[in-house]
Amino acid sequence: MAGHSKFKNIMHRKGAQDKLRAKLFSRLGREISVAVRLGGSEVDSNVRLRAAINSARSANMPKDNIERAIKKGEGNDKDSTYEEVRYEGYGPSGSALIIETLTNNKNRTASEIRTIFSKNGGSLTENGGVSHNFIKLGQIIIDKKNCKEEELFNFCIDFGGLIEFEAEEENFIIFIDLKKYHSLLQKISEKFEPPHLSQIIWKSNLEVDVDKNDYEKLTKLFNSLEDNEDVQSISSNINNKEEIFKDL
Repeated sequence: MAGHSKFKNIMHRKGAQDKLRAKLFSRLGREISVAVRLGGSEVDSNVRLRAAINSARSANMPKDNIERAIKKGEGNDKDSTYEEVRYEGYGPSGSALIIETLTNNKNRTASEIRTIFSKNGGSLTENGGVSHNFIKLGQIIIDKKNCKEEELFNFCIDFGGLIEFEAEEENFIIFIDLKKYHSLLQKISEKFEPPHLSQIIWKSNLEVDVDKNDYEKLTKLFNSLEDNEDVQSISSNINNKEEIFKDL
C-alpha cells in the first residue's frame, strides 16, 4: 500500500508539472502570436518576437509549438486575435496587484478576473489606481555562463538607461528604462548570447509585508489568477513573497 501511495504521489506531482508546463507553453505561444500580428514574422526586424522566441526556447518549448504560434499570428482567424488588457486591484494586507492579460474576449476575462478578486479577499480598481506606485520597465535575465559580470555591467552603463543590475547565483538581472529595452535586448543578443528571459514588467516603488494571517488568502488569489488562461503575468508590491509562496 505504501508503494502504491508513493506511486500515486509521484504521478500527482508529474501531472501537476505537466499542467504547469502546458500553461506556460500556452502563454508563450500567445505572446509569439501577438508579436507576429503586431510586427510581422521576420525575427530580425521584430524585437518583441525575437524576445518571445528566446523565452520559449529557454522554457524548452518544442519547435513545432513555436512554429504553430507564428503561423497563428500570421492568420486571419478571429479567435486568434488577442488584445492586451491590464487589470489593477488590491489583495489582502494592502497588497497591490497588476495583472496583464491577452484575451480574445474582453467581457469574459473582465468577469473572471473580477470574480477571482472578490472570492479571495480582493477588489479591482480603475486602471491607474494601483499602477501609479509602480514603474514599467524592461527586465533582461542572462545566464552567468554567457558573460562576465563586470563586462556586462559596463556594457549596460555605457548603453544608458540602466535602472538596476543584480547578480544572482546563476543569472544576471538587468532592469532597464522601457525606451531603451528593445534596443539593449538586441545589442546584448549580438554581443553576448540571447538572454535566458526578457520581458516588460511592473516594479513597485513601495513594497509591503503581508500579514501572516493573510498568507492563505493571498496564495489562493495568486493561484486562481495563475490558473486563468488569459493571464500572462502578475506583478505586485509584496516584499515577503519568498516566505508566502515557499511551499508552492
